[in-house]
Amino acid sequence: MFDSFAYKSVKIVIFTNKLNFLMPFGPLAVLVDELAGHNSWVFLLSLLGIIPLAERLGYATEQLAFYTGPTAGGLLNATFGNATELIISIFALRSQMIRVVQLSLLGSILSNMLLVLGCAFFCGGIVFYQKEQTFNKATAVVNSGLLLMAVMGLLFPALLHYTHGEAHFGKSELALSRFSSCIMLLAYAAYLFFQLRSQTNLYSSVYEEETHSEESSDEDEAPEISKWESVIWLSILTVWISVLSKYLVDAIEIASESLKIPVSFISVILLPIVGNAAEHASAIMFAMKDKLDISLGVAIGSSTQISMFGIPFCVVTGWIMGQPMDLNFQLFETATLFITVIVVAFLLQEGTSNYFKGLMLILCYLIVAASFFVHVDPPLSENELGSLKA
Repeated sequence: MFDSFAYKSVKIVIFTNKLNFLMPFGPLAVLVDELAGHNSWVFLLSLLGIIPLAERLGYATEQLAFYTGPTAGGLLNATFGNATELIISIFALRSQMIRVVQLSLLGSILSNMLLVLGCAFFCGGIVFYQKEQTFNKATAVVNSGLLLMAVMGLLFPALLHYTHGEAHFGKSELALSRFSSCIMLLAYAAYLFFQLRSQTNLYSSVYEEETHSEESSDEDEAPEISKWESVIWLSILTVWISVLSKYLVDAIEIASESLKIPVSFISVILLPIVGNAAEHASAIMFAMKDKLDISLGVAIGSSTQISMFGIPFCVVTGWIMGQPMDLNFQLFETATLFITVIVVAFLLQEGTSNYFKGLMLILCYLIVAASFFVHVDPPLSENELGSLKA
């Protein structure tokens, strides 16, 4: 009987999703690394192997949310929604690749706000060409405010650095980053309470719409796997993503040299697209069903999670590891994020969308991608290298 349940669980999780044909690339990446060492093929194979794992991680989280209720389910989605990016970031921190951590997290925010939201607006606007789609403006305003707060957290350490206004060079900037990260985590916790408890009437329509759409899209309204099966699959997928993330991070610099692609482009553009591939597809599908509130929850909600939780979490984790991870994302990157948040907040203020707004966001993302393709990090000065070693 146990074998039949296990077989059914494996069949549902492994063999029912079309993206899972990419799963063999993960073991192949490990095999190539063992036989030929770190090279560009290891990077590419790991990148492809992580795509279905990220999607299945989201699936297992949704299944577990059936048993936990809406409040705990919201917390689960907040925790595991960007787990792939956080796992990659932790392994990059362990390898002292702080810039890869900063750039990949920044890229996740930019791709969700410009590419994902743009594609959702564009596809939804094409399908519903005769009318203007609408969404809950109140939730968009709250998320825009949090994103602006995140920009403030990243802006001040950069300004402190580039205006040479530090009381103690290399230390004040890091101390400010760690203090600001703790404040941002506190603000994110307050946001979760506000969203799930204090202002449930504000978000109830969104949750009811999401639940209804998920139920109508499935043949069976009941969960497909049990609670403990969901927990076991979450554990297995998290461990396997962790393994592939290590190979991916170790091969980034070699892949950058052999493929003639800047590390900044790989970190800001390629890694986030892979980590968010499943979310990209779901946001577009919901927009094409005129469920824009859910699309915004996927795109803008994910950006909020990364900016207010993911980035501060990595700063605190680096603090624990003894790594000088800070909120100084450099002037070019911080300016890019600031302009992106302003553009998206401006387009969301009316509470309506159409295909032209989507097209503008997609074109903005292409400009950002081209900018990072020609952007190279300036080398660290001797003072900066000394402060990092200290």
